[in-house]
Amino acid sequence: MHAPAGEPEDHHDIAHLLVSCHDRRGVIAAVAGTVAEAGGNILDAQQHADPGDGRFSMRLAFEEVRDAGAFEGALSSLASELGLRWRVRWPGPPPRIAILCSRETHCLADLMWRVSIGEVRAQVTRVISNHEDPGAMVRSFGFEFSYEPVSPETKPDQEARVLSTLQADGVELVVLARYMQVLSPRFVDAMPGRIINIHHSFLPAFAGARPYHQAYERGVKLIGATAHYVTEELDEGPIVAQQTTPVSHRDTVRDMVRKGRDLERVVLAHAVRMHLEDRVLLDGRRTIVFE
Repeated sequence: MHAPAGEPEDHHDIAHLLVSCHDRRGVIAAVAGTVAEAGGNILDAQQHADPGDGRFSMRLAFEEVRDAGAFEGALSSLASELGLRWRVRWPGPPPRIAILCSRETHCLADLMWRVSIGEVRAQVTRVISNHEDPGAMVRSFGFEFSYEPVSPETKPDQEARVLSTLQADGVELVVLARYMQVLSPRFVDAMPGRIINIHHSFLPAFAGARPYHQAYERGVKLIGATAHYVTEELDEGPIVAQQTTPVSHRDTVRDMVRKGRDLERVVLAHAVRMHLEDRVLLDGRRTIVFE
């Protein structure tokens, strides 16, 4: 999980610009020229032109713009001319995130550790769980813990409280670190493209309870994990990161669970970091991820 060449890993005085539009000649030159005219120094540039739908996407990392307001005004003018969609994140404090979890804490513990050592640059405003179990571990990391029990009858009120807390905390991203509750459309609509979930992903897929037992019984040879943005379609949101690992007849159910948890930890952390570093562009049901 290292920064790409050209962009210093520990350099936090960098702005990130993401743009997308229909591909046409001169887009790269126009955007780069706008940065240069504002006094910016481009440190890293990645772009992608999709031959299938003709969409163009680009990410620039740059520093030393003289006037941020004037630069955004120039970008708005360029957007009108070229039909650009754009967003820029200026240097500032670490993004504010909240983590939701249930009883399984492997992803939670891993993510809190990565934040605590600076590998994932974020401020964890709090961890929210529908179980009390994770509280002691969360507090040992120095993060705030909120216990929000939920039942089918109390779910609307519980979600309303959680949303209110997230908004009051100024949360930019919600991470579902094995939060075993299906979020309502109202919750998802309140934070579009700002909720990341992690789950196992097998070939073939096994729905319902005890997926590793089902995989074991079918003799699966490959298991995996998928991190994706949450949409109203359960586990069908745009994918940010995936990994797989082989298994064999020698692996017990316990072995498969262990390997699956290892994958979930790594994949979720990678997806969160890609989002926080502005490396992900949503493109309909797909994502463009600038690694």
